[in-house]
Order: sequence, then structure tokens, then C-alpha cells
Amino acid sequence: MQNLFFDEPYKFIPPHEGKIWTAIFKRFLRRYLRKTHGIVQDECRGIERLRQSLDAGHGVILAANHCRPSDPMAMGLVTIEAEMLLYSMASWHVFKQDWLTTFMARRLGAFSVYREGMDRAALSFAIKALEEASRPVAIYPEGSISRTNDYVADLMPGIAFVARAAARKRAKQSPAGKVVIHPVALKYKFLGDVNEALPPVLEEIETRFSWQPQRHLPLVARIAKVGRALLSLKEVEHFGSSQPGSVYGRIDRLIQHLLGPLENEWQVIKPAEDTVIRAKDLRQAIFPDLVGGTISEKERERRWRQLAIIYLAQQLSLYRHDYVRPDSPPERLLETVERFEEDVTDVTRIYGPLKLVIEVGEPIEVSPNRVRNADVDPLLLELRERLQSMITKLADELSDSRSERSKRKPAAPMLV
Repeated sequence: MQNLFFDEPYKFIPPHEGKIWTAIFKRFLRRYLRKTHGIVQDECRGIERLRQSLDAGHGVILAANHCRPSDPMAMGLVTIEAEMLLYSMASWHVFKQDWLTTFMARRLGAFSVYREGMDRAALSFAIKALEEASRPVAIYPEGSISRTNDYVADLMPGIAFVARAAARKRAKQSPAGKVVIHPVALKYKFLGDVNEALPPVLEEIETRFSWQPQRHLPLVARIAKVGRALLSLKEVEHFGSSQPGSVYGRIDRLIQHLLGPLENEWQVIKPAEDTVIRAKDLRQAIFPDLVGGTISEKERERRWRQLAIIYLAQQLSLYRHDYVRPDSPPERLLETVERFEEDVTDVTRIYGPLKLVIEVGEPIEVSPNRVRNADVDPLLLELRERLQSMITKLADELSDSRSERSKRKPAAPMLV
């Protein structure tokens, strides 16, 4: 399990308000993205939409999909193109890694949010920034890194709460102000050759299994075989044996096997459908006593084991149904192997070269009032649909450009 959770009292970490460090880092941002994340090309679109909202004095939320660890730093490209400063909501664990990360994150406008409870300080800071329209606030409403760039997961409700609370405050101003949400689509394109980049990683994992390297298999079949093996290992751990059925049916059953008993124990009355939200609800029940120091060492160890189980269920849920197929684009294969590597080793190497396209969508004006008795919050629904539509359009565009290049060049080796 990655270093994401801490059994110590949370303390809100505000951003540094100065501008000097931001100005300095902007000069080196592209070099940083190239070296640290393999992003060698970038393109920003729709910046004029954002500028119109800023010039109108609106409180602005930038709501971006979150598929890769590079996303928050890559959003700095938008600040360069739009000539603005930005606040960014970041999980508390980001500030707990090392002093340099904390130092730089704060000076680039990041402030902490505690995902394991109600963080009133973070919510209040974001609402005030939007009320005053001092800077746009970047939020990643999927709540975790998905590594599925083609799909937008269900959105966490926090963004709607912040947006409406700020909209109510702005509506009372004279003259009345507005809060808008700009969906921001981040779409990555792998410019390398997956047939060269991925086999070394797969071979390392196969070696951990004591397998002979599966070089005789086509790449997609090799990825699928490693995925089945990893799933079987977890089934043996938690069921006692590998389970029958389709891979994705087995994943769903394992997730329920992991989370169902915990939800009964911690009295989660109506579990959410989305596994990431289920995981968050359970952590919020488990963490208070861990932080409070009121439990025995034996109970503390038991709860940490439960947190590891919850993390596993969340990671399993991020393997999307039918994501890897013979006709899948290279990016999906890359993302899947990255997740294998991350789940096996807790780290992943840099894969490049990558091209990043960032598109700022049309603004969604936020009403101060919530629609009652709705199964799904209409604001979250509209935002997710907009993001998914933008991502799908960019994916189709990148696919078309790849097809055009393949017509002009000699055929590359087939994946299957």
C-alpha cells in the first residue's frame, strides 16, 4: 500500500500567497514535466473561455479529470497560457512525503484537504477564494488517480458543495456575482512504441511469478495473462483459491467480499455504488480512533489491515471492464501495465514520450440551490457528462491522427 494514510491528527496546510516562486517555476515547468513525467509535447485549448470568465469577475472552479500523477503540475500550463495564478486542492498525503514537496506545493498554490473526514478548513478556504474571485480553484473531483484516461469515474460530492456554497455567498453581493465550473479535459498520447516500452516491465513481473518470460505471446495476450495471475493471487489470499468466471465478474465479487463485511462491521447503512466512495466512507469510520490514540496496539494493527483491504478494493475497481482488447489504443495498454507495476511495487517508472492536450470547456453556471430528491446531483451529472464528452472527442481525434500517420508510414508491428 502506498504512503497515503497517516495515523496522526490532521492540520490544514494553506497555500503560500506569494507570487515569486510561481513565476520562477513557470519558467522551468516544461523541463520539469519532461524529466519527471515524460511529457515532451503539450497543447492548451479553450483558454479564451477561461479568460472570459476571469475578465467577467466570476468565481472559477477548474474541474479536471485525474488519470495520471502529473495532472496537478500539468495544470500549471493553463496558468501560463491564461496568465493567472491558481489555487489547487491536494490530498494531505501530498504534503507528508518530504519537505521539498511540501515547500514547492504550497508555493505553487496547493492547499491540503483531508479525505478521511470533513475538512472544514479546506472547504472554507476554497469557498472564500471563489467568493472573492481571488484565484481560480483547481479540483479533481474523481477523488483518486484513475489511470484510465478514456473514462471519467463517478465524481465526489465535495465539488458541488463548495461550488453551491460559494454561489450563495456571491449571489448576496452587490452587484451579485457568479460561480462557474469549467470542465478541463486532460488527454495524454503515448508517442513511443508500446512493443518496446512494456515488455521489460511485464518480464520483471513474470520473473516475480517464477515464470519463464512470456515473449512468445502477443502483447495484449501477455498483459491479459499477467492480469489474470495477479487477480488469482489476491483470490487465493482472500478466498483461499482462484475463482471461476470472467475476469471482471471475479473482480466485482472480490471487491464485494472485501468491503461487504467491513461495511457491516462499521455500520455503513447504505453503501454507495461507486467503490472509491465506498472506500472513503469506510476510512472515515475507521480513522477517528486511529488518530485519537484511544485504542490498543492490537486494535490499531487490525484497523491498518482493514485499511490495506480497502485500498486493495479501490485499486481493483480501477481496472475498467473491457479496457484492454486487441483493438485498444496504445495508451490503454500503457495505463494497464503502469497499474500492474504500481500495484506490485507501489511505484512506477517514467514512460515517455507523452503528448498532453489540455482543453478548457465551456463554463457551467452554478445555481446556489440544490435540486431536492434527485437520485444523482444534476450538477455532478452535467459535469461528468461534459468531461466524458470532451475526453471521448479528444481520444477520437488522437486515434484519427494515428490512423492517418499509419497510412503514410510503413506498417508498425501488430500488437495482436
